[in-house]
Amino acid sequence: MEYKIALLSGDGIGPEVAKQAVNVLESVGKAFGHTFTFEEGLVGAIAIDKTGNPLPDETIKICLRGDAVLFGAIGDPKYDTNPDAKVRPEQGLLKLRKSLGLYTNVRPVKAYPTLLDKSPLKRNRIEGADMLIYRELTGGIYFGEKHLSEDGKQASDLCSYSEEEISRIARMAFEAAKLRRKKVTLVDKANVLETSRLWRRVVTKIAKEEYPQIELDFLFVDNAAMQMILDPRQFDVILTENMFGDIISDEASVIGGSIGLLASASVGDEHGLFEPIHGSYPQAKGKNIANPIASILSAALLLDYLGLNEEGNAVREAVDIALANGVVTSDLDEHSTYGTKAVGDYISVLIQSAEELVVNLNHQNISLGQSTII
Repeated sequence: MEYKIALLSGDGIGPEVAKQAVNVLESVGKAFGHTFTFEEGLVGAIAIDKTGNPLPDETIKICLRGDAVLFGAIGDPKYDTNPDAKVRPEQGLLKLRKSLGLYTNVRPVKAYPTLLDKSPLKRNRIEGADMLIYRELTGGIYFGEKHLSEDGKQASDLCSYSEEEISRIARMAFEAAKLRRKKVTLVDKANVLETSRLWRRVVTKIAKEEYPQIELDFLFVDNAAMQMILDPRQFDVILTENMFGDIISDEASVIGGSIGLLASASVGDEHGLFEPIHGSYPQAKGKNIANPIASILSAALLLDYLGLNEEGNAVREAVDIALANGVVTSDLDEHSTYGTKAVGDYISVLIQSAEELVVNLNHQNISLGQSTII
């Protein structure tokens, strides 16, 4: 099969980690008989610098004609630290989500057995944790009407949701739960917010009428944030609105020991975008130290989206082996000598030669950037 992928590498470490995801997809193509072609587009700070627009029209066209979008990261200190900046890299991502109709963000969070001691949380709290976070992506306070008074002393952001916006992501979350442990937890603030009360009514109705086999639980967002630390194993599928999901999913990153492990999928009815949840990390740009695994696992989600589940599982298995063998960047092992490229190369070759690599792992060759098979 042939697939056209829109490649939006973005800023900071985005191009470095996205390159390793591209290499992994090319290895999958060789191993499973597929062809992936990549068409690059500008987004974020680099797009502002070159065009004045964080999301040029040509980039949107590239995404619309692709089978999926592979995204790196956006953000640059010259915009992030300037409160008076009129154009920001993040505006490009928000517009892209709207343009492609990407209303659902899915973030898998897992405690890897070989990395339990890397998390700041106690082993007995996180061992076995495995959840999916479904975050609504195109509504809520991030997209609501914004107002700043003429004197600049008063501001407001409107949080608005419709029944349609809630029901479409709710059904996705329930469908995911059917294939897992059959539990959905709705995270809201229904004791205070009218929008949260609408979420409860809509989700409860869908659960009763369409998914009676799924257990539906409710948590206020402040309690959910606490429970994420106290006992993350209680969660199977978390369903929540835009801002709460943004916060909860980043909090959940500590479970795995590094934000460099967390992938995400942003999907709608017709398009899908896949990206690591970490930022552009400009301090690490060009240093070959960024963890590429989140981007590589995002490529695995991209494969799932294309219906290539066996191929996606092959990528995840290769990542598991790399973690078990200690082929990781310094965020996971401060004594590691492996850089971004070495980790990506190892996983790429492993997809094609898994059995031989496990038996004949040669750490010195990996460190030197040579073939990992001996």
